[in-house]
Amino acid sequence: MRRAGAGLLAVWLSGASAPAAAVLTIEVTKSVEAAISIAVVPFRLEGVSAATANLPAAVIGDDLGGSGKFQLVPRGDFLSRPHDLQSVNFKDWRLLKAEVLVVGRVIRTDDDRFEVRFQLIDVFREKQLAGQRFVGPAPRLRKVAHQISDLIYQALTGKRGAFDTRIAYVTVQGAAPKERFLLQVADADGYGARTILESPQPILSPAWSPDGRQLAYVSFEKNRSEVYIQELRSGERELVAGHDGINGAPAWSPDGRQLALTLSKDGNPDIYIYQLADRSLRRLTRHPAIDTEPAWSPDGGTIAFTSGRSVTPQIYRVAATGGAPQRVTFHGKYNAGANYSHDGKSIALITNQGNGYRVALYSAKDRTVNELTRTHQDESPTFAPNGEMIMYATQSGGAHVLAAVSPDGRVRQVIKFQNGSVREPAWSPFNQL
Repeated sequence: MRRAGAGLLAVWLSGASAPAAAVLTIEVTKSVEAAISIAVVPFRLEGVSAATANLPAAVIGDDLGGSGKFQLVPRGDFLSRPHDLQSVNFKDWRLLKAEVLVVGRVIRTDDDRFEVRFQLIDVFREKQLAGQRFVGPAPRLRKVAHQISDLIYQALTGKRGAFDTRIAYVTVQGAAPKERFLLQVADADGYGARTILESPQPILSPAWSPDGRQLAYVSFEKNRSEVYIQELRSGERELVAGHDGINGAPAWSPDGRQLALTLSKDGNPDIYIYQLADRSLRRLTRHPAIDTEPAWSPDGGTIAFTSGRSVTPQIYRVAATGGAPQRVTFHGKYNAGANYSHDGKSIALITNQGNGYRVALYSAKDRTVNELTRTHQDESPTFAPNGEMIMYATQSGGAHVLAAVSPDGRVRQVIKFQNGSVREPAWSPFNQL
């Protein structure tokens, strides 16, 4: 296990409204065989209600258990409920085969402010691995719990956690011809959903700016496709592309200064680069086939895209400065929807190799395409900012849901919303707000 520093202080900002609970179910359908056994003990209450104090431990348990990399010790099996390292009876936890233990306190400091303390403890070495103290307002308790989950994840796996991030997605409510399309943003676990835009016409392709403050998306609210950028805090938005023909598939450059777009304003769908500073356009591809779904490499030097120039849709790449595109994928009759991993060594995509449309991973090293899912109608793969999971849209039991899979296919989970069909997911960068 990797040791993290203890006794740190974090103060989170006030002014946020309490998140609304999402109506959803998170189901882990596959987990790693050697999952770490972890016990998350309800935090000790000091001047707060049970509901308030139990929230952090419940969220931490859901985060870690839902990742597929941890096996939660059932709370009903607990022989004791310690709140700090000194009160732990290690024999109790060895009997339950717990490898690590999470304990803590929630303390009211005034009418609407709390202090949250946690410790991550190695049961067999009887020592603290990580610990931190947070101070702030009650509405931030769920966010703090996600931050604690991130610290625990990093201490035990060596990888930065992504529980304190967000997802954007499109919810479709009702049935045609009275459908309503909602562009929504929620925590990575689906809670605290907030509607950014509502329209009777389709909304497609949400894409996060690198600083997490804006979304680009496609809206058909004027009965044709247009690309907008919208500030999440203020709600202010700007029309980026409203040319005749297709305006679609926005993708931010890593430095946040450019958007790659699919436009057909010159007669054929091709990839263009839009400069946000001066609103200029530069055409990147020129081919009679359809070029669409651009995706920037992490270093900003390359753009991958889907093209029909090989008869069937395949992934190509081209230098962001221009040049001759090169074909990337050769496996299967369909490869589309590229999304680069955080290190640029692989690309998540949708493939059809005779078994339906499935999430797959293209390896730049060996140039292979490996299927990760067993479903048949997968869409819109998007990497978590730490590269540990790939979220995508799919169908389960006749419903449109979100799901996630690890890049090695060893962990899978399904997020089922009970209010409408959910599509077009986009995972945010690490929170910077």
